[in-house]
Amino acid sequence: MTDAQKQLLEKQLWNIADELRGKMSADEFRDYILGFIFYKYLSEKIELKANKLLKDWWVNKKYNELNTKTESDIIEAVKEESIEDLWYFLMPQELFSEIAKKWNSTSEKQDNNFILDDLQKILKNIESSTMWADSEDDFNDLFRDLDLTNPKLGRTTEEKNKLVSKILWHLDKIDFALENTEIDVLWDAYEYLIAQFASWAGKKAWEFYTPQQVSTILAKLVTSGKTQIKSVYDPTCWSWSLLLRVAKQVKQVWEFFGQEMNLTTYNLARMNMILHDVNYRNFDIKNGDTLEHPEHLEKRFEAIVANPPFSLQWSHQWKNTDDRFSQYWRLAPIKRADYAFVQHMIYQLDENGIMAVVLPHWVLFTGDANWHIRRYLIENKNYLDTVIWLPANIFYGTSIPTCILVFKKCRENPDDILFIDASNDFEKGKNQNRLRDEDIEKIIDTYKNRTEIKKYSHKANLTEISENDYNLNIPRYVDTFEEEDEIDLNSVAERIIEIEKESEILDEKIRNYCNELWIKSPF
Repeated sequence: MTDAQKQLLEKQLWNIADELRGKMSADEFRDYILGFIFYKYLSEKIELKANKLLKDWWVNKKYNELNTKTESDIIEAVKEESIEDLWYFLMPQELFSEIAKKWNSTSEKQDNNFILDDLQKILKNIESSTMWADSEDDFNDLFRDLDLTNPKLGRTTEEKNKLVSKILWHLDKIDFALENTEIDVLWDAYEYLIAQFASWAGKKAWEFYTPQQVSTILAKLVTSGKTQIKSVYDPTCWSWSLLLRVAKQVKQVWEFFGQEMNLTTYNLARMNMILHDVNYRNFDIKNGDTLEHPEHLEKRFEAIVANPPFSLQWSHQWKNTDDRFSQYWRLAPIKRADYAFVQHMIYQLDENGIMAVVLPHWVLFTGDANWHIRRYLIENKNYLDTVIWLPANIFYGTSIPTCILVFKKCRENPDDILFIDASNDFEKGKNQNRLRDEDIEKIIDTYKNRTEIKKYSHKANLTEISENDYNLNIPRYVDTFEEEDEIDLNSVAERIIEIEKESEILDEKIRNYCNELWIKSPF
């Protein structure tokens, strides 16, 4: 996509987002707009499929031109092929473009522009079209958060209809270019919108969005030296963007697994996978609390990435007998579950796997149970491979300093731990800082080559870690102290003498001016 095309896309998306901005919270209208984008994607996907079938069958019509009464046999044949190949089905009159064209800026007073009832039925029909199909679980209740009766859409039914119609009308003008495999308009649209929502959401933003630069680092870390990944897992998968970022770093990911506690975000995650052409047979997303009710305990994963909620409160109940935690003899603090997530992911990590997790920086040095778990992971298991300190204020809605920890069960360099201080390499922004491409590449190159760079990285042997009592705070290992320039005291003294002489001359001038004006001199 060219810069001009990207700018046009962002302008179109801004117009769409602006329709809902101010009417509801950022996370609420995120759900509406991304839901409508998903509906448009499903429609365009089935249109492409159906039009190709009609051409192959020598039917001289487009899918949206078929008559549902006289050509029902053709539509039924399209349905069979669609359920088999695309996992869902839409009737010709249910296509996004057919609904969107019922309204435009000059047709507000027409009788045929009421779409809410039709739209609600269509969304339910998409879900029900998969009934008894293998894809049923992945489409079940997918649009449940798209509540078209929400009073925030408007006080009256007419106001709601007008707003939703305008959003669909704006969206209809965007070409997703699904046939062009060289560009990914959908990915760009999703990334742009989710970042805009995060910037508007304030403190809630980090609950659903990992900045693109951070997710890129995580993805590059766990795919280093690989062209394909057998399985990748995210235990707190938000809207699934971290796992998709992993897929962009390799030629193929065979299976995706994730769990998400928030029901709305769980639905977004399912939409996101389908939006990016991941076959429902290749992903398994579960809704639930990973620490309390883990869904994939029997599986082990080649790659694990995560940005778990910082310092989540959790329950200790029955955890002493849970295989994920029992071997450590200590549980993460009730009010800080950060290491509980680490323990869970370590349990899920395959013997040849790599795990990269974003955590608040205090996991590096806090004491008590955190210290005990940290020491066990290093001294007893020797799983910790790399510690990366990120710049401050790079997450939307929070300025909490963060770090990335990389774990491996079979380490290529078991005698040391690599420390990278990337906290000073960033571009300062108005609301939050951002990592530049060169900053990301510097981190990844240093990680791959385990390079020691003055004031940036250091390989600390296990004895050094032990002598520091398993405190992993970066300044203990990477010296970033900058010496002050040497001061020439003789030059300073000479300059003071010059200033005093200049001051005496100035005082004399002021006295003369005061005498000429017949006023009292201040000197």
